Amino acid sequence: MREIDLGRDFDELNGTDSSLISRRSAARRDISSFASDWLKCGLDVVLAVVGLILLSPMILMVMAILLFIQGRPIVVAHTRIGKGGRRFPCLKFRTMVTDGADVLLRHLAANPRARAEWNAGRKLRDDPRVTPLGRFLRRSSIDEIPQLINVIRGQMSLVGPRPIVASEVELYGPYFGYYTQVRPGLTGLWQVSGRSNTSYSARVELDVRYITERTIWGDLIIMLKTIPAVLQLRGSC
Repeated sequence: MREIDLGRDFDELNGTDSSLISRRSAARRDISSFASDWLKCGLDVVLAVVGLILLSPMILMVMAILLFIQGRPIVVAHTRIGKGGRRFPCLKFRTMVTDGADVLLRHLAANPRARAEWNAGRKLRDDPRVTPLGRFLRRSSIDEIPQLINVIRGQMSLVGPRPIVASEVELYGPYFGYYTQVRPGLTGLWQVSGRSNTSYSARVELDVRYITERTIWGDLIIMLKTIPAVLQLRGSC
């Protein structure tokens, strides 16, 4: 009969248990993350549907004004990068002239300062493509209301990093992988932290922080903070 070495046997058993506990802990984290993602997705859809219903009078009014002042199209779909790197049509009320691409190219060619501003953050404070009505819609964030449909389709979330175009991938650099882990959001940490008053690198830092620390409770806080940020037109353009 083998002599029992309690110390050795306990160490071996302890090592086995530690490995098993580690695997179980990882499994619990995966299950928790999966459940949290499904809860977030469910809340997104429910709140987006409610939002569309409550905002329907405003939506119809804005559509009528846009049709009367600017003509068609009323809603435009810009290609954005979503979760997993998949592209999707991001919906917005049209705020730009119909030949915006040509207008931008001519403006950047004639204005070195504007070109430097565009290269730094893919935004212009004085964007010649934006119509007078479009400028108001942007400052009030009304132009983004159609993205509630993107949320219902599962292409976006109510809270997350702002959806980006292909040319912005290089600005994320090594952090682009973080961006593709979640669905882009209608609002997010960047929007309640200064929006256009922050640099693009600060925006990336805020996105990474949100993605790595996100919780349902945190999303609710960001949504609540979005309301005064929009009403005050803080940092929007």
